[in-house]
Amino acid sequence: MSGPNGEPHVPVGGAGGNDDNDDNDGDSFGEEEYAAINSMLDQINSCLDHLEEKNDYLHACLKELLESNRQTRLEFQQQSEQQNMEADAQGSQPPA
Repeated sequence: MSGPNGEPHVPVGGAGGNDDNDDNDGDSFGEEEYAAINSMLDQINSCLDHLEEKNDYLHACLKELLESNRQTRLEFQQQSEQQNMEADAQGSQPPA
């Protein structure tokens, strides 16, 4: 069974292929299998670290965008309110 990215072949059973009489060393995996699994786990850990960094970066970008949009919306609301007050003030003045 190979890993998702073509990592070294790691057999599902013991190293000798005979699961019934493989009690000589007490382990079902040999050193090569443990090294291959360890290597795959290191690669997975590295990928997860990279994804976490990307996630943190995207989170920071989205927070910045949200704050920028919030500020822009407030500015538009203030401009709209100011224009409404000016229009009301001009509408309440008697014609000259």
